[in-house]
Amino acid sequence: MQNELPRKVTLVEVGIRDGLQNESAPVTTEQKIALLGMLTEAGLRRLEAGSFVSPRWVPQMADTAAVFAGLPEVNGVTYSALTPNEKGLEAALAANVKEVAVFGSASESFSQKNINCSIDESLARFEPVVSKAKAKGLTVRGYVSCVLGCPYEGYIAPAATARLASALTAMGCDEISLGDTIGTGTPLATAAMLEAVKEVVPLPQLAVHFHDTYGQALANILVALQHGVSIIDSAVAGLGGCPYAKGASGNVATEDVLYMLNGMGIDTGVDMTALLKASRAVSLIINRKAQSKVAAALHSDEPAL
Repeated sequence: MQNELPRKVTLVEVGIRDGLQNESAPVTTEQKIALLGMLTEAGLRRLEAGSFVSPRWVPQMADTAAVFAGLPEVNGVTYSALTPNEKGLEAALAANVKEVAVFGSASESFSQKNINCSIDESLARFEPVVSKAKAKGLTVRGYVSCVLGCPYEGYIAPAATARLASALTAMGCDEISLGDTIGTGTPLATAAMLEAVKEVVPLPQLAVHFHDTYGQALANILVALQHGVSIIDSAVAGLGGCPYAKGASGNVATEDVLYMLNGMGIDTGVDMTALLKASRAVSLIINRKAQSKVAAALHSDEPAL
């Protein structure tokens, strides 16, 4: 563990991809583009904008190419997309995407349920994707899911998470996002996992991605900050969930993470007032209250959805 907290943290906004893909309410291409615009106006500089996957499996992401075509270029802003296979990468390249991501699981059972292959088979699938993306000059992110727990296996040992994180780094991934997919992690488990991963992946390349199923996300993020992690994934309005993990709630809300970081004097470059406007907008679109304590507190005087 480090003695000093990071002075600056990068928030990676995952709501428009990881969040909306699990929402049943339809969201149009124009609405997604507008929401991404509001989020960039709030100061967010790294945003997931879509996923090049089969629309049969993830219908909400069927318009990803159209979303990227409609996004204006903003200096200093990076829009990323998931590309689980070479076909997805080719679509991303055609859409002029600058950052792509692959995603594997630290749990063998979850890997089989989520992407229909073993962990080793998933790594073999990702290798040509990462290699080709790097050759084209793209930044590549590697997601590791179920880093603290699995809906089928329960507890996941830190060594299992470290093994996959190490393999993705060796493959060429520029950054590793460690995801508590079902939100079962607690602070001491988070600390043990991070200690193991830090042995095999350089600290500046690590990000954390917590779901708030049991209300542990902010506590776990604090532990990550104490370990020197300075990249945090979050979703506006606490959007999201996991279709393969029963009971898993959304990602930790960007508003709640920002409130905590502001209170700690950690710079993010994100404006809370503008962020709350985006949170309210997306909540109105999907007709669901924001899963955010800050939004509930600061919007308490507004009409109910």
